[in-house]
Amino acid sequence: MFERLRQSLRDAMSRASSPEEGRAVLAMMRDALVQARMGVAEVRDALRDSRTHLAHEQKELATVRRRRELAAGINDSETVEVADRFEKRHLERIAVLERKISAQESELALAESELEEMNAQYRAMQATGGGPTVAPPPPAGEGIGPEPDTLRREMDRAAREAEAERQLGELKRRMGR
Repeated sequence: MFERLRQSLRDAMSRASSPEEGRAVLAMMRDALVQARMGVAEVRDALRDSRTHLAHEQKELATVRRRRELAAGINDSETVEVADRFEKRHLERIAVLERKISAQESELALAESELEEMNAQYRAMQATGGGPTVAPPPPAGEGIGPEPDTLRREMDRAAREAEAERQLGELKRRMGR
């Protein structure tokens, strides 16, 4: 979920060669963590909404079944047939929602794991005071690395791309139904 963001952070950390660049990387990491936490919160909210929708569908299914039994008790075959159709629809929706919830639970677990990894990287970087990290020297003829503004733009772009990917996935899921 946050792979591009994490890769940008790793790149930025490896390029930090001065305390100023290190502090800039720390600031970007803090921003990235805020965005990652928001992403995890969105996944949690979506999961909560799906569970609510599932509970509603299960309640509707119970109502349809009760009405079918009542109709069968008075020999109302037309109402029984309608109830059978609605029961089938609710069962299909429930099956889809259960699969969706399972996928969202997996996505949430992955996102939380990635967030924890990002937190650990941030704490490690913070422990060094945001100072230079041990990285191999740049190849001959290359500069130390991009300016902090360039790093921030890269981080912002990565965050936008991650959000766009999340929205595209959501749209694909919706259109798939």
